[in-house]
Amino acid sequence: MRTTGRIVATTLALALTGVAQAQDIVAITGGTIYPVSGPRIENATIVLTNGVITAMGASVAVPAGARRVDATGKWITPGLVAASSTLGVVEVGAVADTRDSRARGKDNIAASFRVWDAFNPQAVSLPVARQDGGITTVGVMPSGGLIAGLGAVFELREGASAESMLRKAPVAMVATLDASSAAGSASRAEALGRLRTLLRDSREFTLARARYDAGSMRELSASRADLDAMQLVLKGTIPLVVAADRASEILNAISIGKEFGIRVVISSGAEAWSVAPQLAAARIPVLTGAMNNIPESFNALGQRQENLALLRAAGVQVAIVGNGAGGEDNFNVRNLRYEAGNAVAYGMSWDDALRAITLTPAEILGVSDRVGSLSIGKSANLVIWSGDPFEYATIPERVFVAGKDTRIMTRQDQLTARYRTLPVKY
Repeated sequence: MRTTGRIVATTLALALTGVAQAQDIVAITGGTIYPVSGPRIENATIVLTNGVITAMGASVAVPAGARRVDATGKWITPGLVAASSTLGVVEVGAVADTRDSRARGKDNIAASFRVWDAFNPQAVSLPVARQDGGITTVGVMPSGGLIAGLGAVFELREGASAESMLRKAPVAMVATLDASSAAGSASRAEALGRLRTLLRDSREFTLARARYDAGSMRELSASRADLDAMQLVLKGTIPLVVAADRASEILNAISIGKEFGIRVVISSGAEAWSVAPQLAAARIPVLTGAMNNIPESFNALGQRQENLALLRAAGVQVAIVGNGAGGEDNFNVRNLRYEAGNAVAYGMSWDDALRAITLTPAEILGVSDRVGSLSIGKSANLVIWSGDPFEYATIPERVFVAGKDTRIMTRQDQLTARYRTLPVKY
């Protein structure tokens, strides 16, 4: 159920008087705010100043000179955060020239691969995710191989460069624990063994770097660049995001985390519900979806749509990602809110579902100090919805990223306009 809470008012002590005209100030009035980090605020005003939230509450005064946006009867939430996607690095999956999410790597190990170096800020899927799905922040992750490489977080600003859209990098190292990840192998045991060897070699490399440089050390399982990149995982700077569906694979990932003292996050996690107590005890988050319960392979025979609800009931930190068909990591990332709605239909609380597509993914990716919830001092990333964002008929009426209203004509808008009247005149 939704949190009702008390009507509260909070303001930031800023000297706005007399300088409002020199600043970019937007005041959104009359809506119901769902901050995620606190109770909802009805008939509220939220003030955005130079891309930052500077005031929020039911009794906030509108600064002189501010541009007003009437949100009466509307719902206001943080901009949604898609924890794992290939937005900006895959344009058309069937066209090789547009796929930049995977590095070849040596023996399926590409730990030094930086996916953000290939990010295309002009990708047509970016405004669609933002304007149709209310998504303002995305984790962009590499894919394929035993170690796919390093992921990053981007903010979906309109008309910006890749550099200015980059929020944080790196945020995670991505790995896969199934037979396909072990080069030339058909055994999960080999994949697990090769991951252990890589972690041991990476630890040995950092302890004996001088001997490695002098060429007096045995041959290690990865290149110098990859061994260097793995230090981020061993030091706990970033988590190892392990793509695993089968319960036994997830338990192996838990074991790896304990053995090497590293932070682990499970992604996909079709059978995660069946090992929820172990995940909770190890404090390992899970990135998974709720749209699909049809196993795509023998690795996911235990898949069920109650996965998220059962994980939360066990105390596991969860972030919702797409698991439905049709490119939910790319051009259909916009369906993230429908995944959350499905999670509610299958037992997750409404509040938990909203948190799982806003603040929780921001926490997992290490950017919750700036995005993921609505509070004073955070980036002004928010969505004004026509109603409950989990309802199919609801639309995001306005989407603000860093305080800017980002509405443009997307490819979908162009197609709608073109085919609204038939026959089409060329």
